Formats: sequence, structure tokens, C-alpha cells
Amino acid sequence: MTVAVLQFGGSNCDRDTVRALEHLGADARLVWHEDGLPPGTTGIVLPGGFSYGDYLRAGAMAARSPVMEEVREAVASGTPVLGVCNGAQIGCEASLTPGAFTINRSARFQCEHVHVRVENADTRFTRHYEEGDVLELPIAHGEGRFEMDTEELETLTAQDRILFRYCDADGEVTSDANPNGSKDNVAGVLGEADHVAVLMPHPERATLPDIGSTDGQDILRGFADL
Repeated sequence: MTVAVLQFGGSNCDRDTVRALEHLGADARLVWHEDGLPPGTTGIVLPGGFSYGDYLRAGAMAARSPVMEEVREAVASGTPVLGVCNGAQIGCEASLTPGAFTINRSARFQCEHVHVRVENADTRFTRHYEEGDVLELPIAHGEGRFEMDTEELETLTAQDRILFRYCDADGEVTSDANPNGSKDNVAGVLGEADHVAVLMPHPERATLPDIGSTDGQDILRGFADL
């Protein structure tokens, strides 16, 4: 798989993502958004960071970059897309996935390790896990609180499109385990197309063995079909 890791002004997890994917054996390339998707792109990552300084809303300006129309066309043709942290915000702003990410309940930037539970193991992003598996992943965001209308969330849940929920180390989904106040502890969701996913925690920061946890490896491995 040839993965395009899109760079916007303010992206800062792009090189981390390329390094993590290369470690797993993927062909990953940094792509400046103004250059468009390169020929032969078979996977797309919207990486973390603070695109355009989170001006207006986190991800709002990057979501309106012309390259995002190419991303939509790629999604329509079956190309998998993964949005992480700021990339998740961009994905929601671009309507690739439902809901919105807004200011943390604490109204502070939070950088810490959290636990998430695999809610749907029947996706390309979670196929190397079992439903109910608990992962330890880092978060680093100020606007990570997932919000959605209650009725829409019920529909999303019924469609099995909740990918991860925040939980404690034992897999219990509790308010205390919810780091940012996300509705129903949601940490990641699928788009209408099940080859599109966004999540707040950083799998690329939990992939390289020499920097700690490797719990995120299999998210990237599944995404990149490795």
C-alpha cells in the first residue's frame, strides 16, 4: 500500500506517522496538501497537529483545502482514510465522518495515556483485535470531546460504527475513564463508508517499541493492509 500522509500548515504528527508506518513495512510518503494526492495513492492519513492554529475551529480550515475534494473522490473509489487527532477533527469538519470534536470538558490541553476499548473488531482498522480488547494509547488535544445529537448517536451505535470507547484498564466504560467529556465515551468512529475512520488517541505514538507502548501498531497495520 502507498500511503499519502497529508501535511497542512501546522501539522506536527506527520513525520511520526510516516516513521510508524515505515516501521511496519508500509510505503508512506509526506504529501503537502497543495500538491494534491500523488498517482498510485492507495491509503490516506490525516495526521495530528494544529492545522492553521485551530483558527475558527480545530480542523475547519484544513477541511476546506482543495485536496479534501480529492480525498472525497478517493473515499468514493474505496481508498481507506484514517484521521488521527487533528486529522479526526478535519475528517468531521469535511463530513467524512459524523459528529464533531470540541473543547475538552477541562477546558485545558491534555497530554496523557488513556485506555480505549475496541467496540467493533470487524473493520480494517481493528481486524487484528477482538471486540472488548483494551489498548493503552496517548492523547494530546485541547478539543477532543466528541459531540453528537443523542438520536444520531443511537443510530451510529445501532449501525456498529463506534470504533473505540474510553475505558479503564479493566475495560469498564466509566465517566472517570473519560478524559475529555466525550459523549458516551466515544474515542473513534467510522464514516458511512467503513473504510474511513477517525480517532482522537494517537496510534502512531504507540507503535515504535523504543518509545514505549506498541498497542497502536495493529490499528496502523490493519489500515495499511499489512
